[in-house]
Amino acid sequence: MTALRVLIGCECSGIVRRAFAARGHDAWSCDLKPAEDGSNRHMICDVREALGLGWDLLVLCHPPCTRLANSGVRWLHEAPPNPPDEVTPAERTGWREMSGAERLAIMWRLLDEGAALFSHCWNADIERVACENPVMHKYGKARIENFEPMAQSVQPWQFGTDPNGPDNVKKRTCLWLRGLPKLTLTGTLDGSTARDEIHRATPGAERKAFRSRFFPGLADAMAEQWGNYAAEAARVAA
Repeated sequence: MTALRVLIGCECSGIVRRAFAARGHDAWSCDLKPAEDGSNRHMICDVREALGLGWDLLVLCHPPCTRLANSGVRWLHEAPPNPPDEVTPAERTGWREMSGAERLAIMWRLLDEGAALFSHCWNADIERVACENPVMHKYGKARIENFEPMAQSVQPWQFGTDPNGPDNVKKRTCLWLRGLPKLTLTGTLDGSTARDEIHRATPGAERKAFRSRFFPGLADAMAEQWGNYAAEAARVAA
């Protein structure tokens, strides 16, 4: 099998990186946070800084997506009472003293920033790209260059085999794919016992990290199916 150079963007857990590495690929992750597993195959940087390093495949796992998600579109019309995580320290300090118009201007700026990150990765000079994101609202779609509808949406439990395992949860995951096939479901579960722990996560400092963690069954399917597909294409083209 042809080994691929694979970049896993916006991942610090190492779950997807390790899935590709276990199949012989030269897999690296990058995030603004250090690798949770202490790997030396992790870059601490904005993913955009790493896109030009000669990758065969980019998997963008958890881009900052809150402002693009349809579930949060209301905050573009009525700014939230509490400052979002993405604001600057100065904006956080002065949030409650700001006018509604000032808060809304910040929310729209954060939308622009989130869309720019997604767009930059989607249009990267990399032959095969997969971007994960929740269902996107119309304002986000309009800001992404060469936007295409998502190729597929899946649930973690569709890749699980153990009712008590980490994959047996509900979390709709939407995939935008360029140069890659849709994933074939590999699980044996039917969803009837899937846990709702992601959506019911307790508010707090760790909620965002908990909600953005990836799932091993889905990661294995990505590495096996996309890795094999891209490796075979590279072999044929050689």
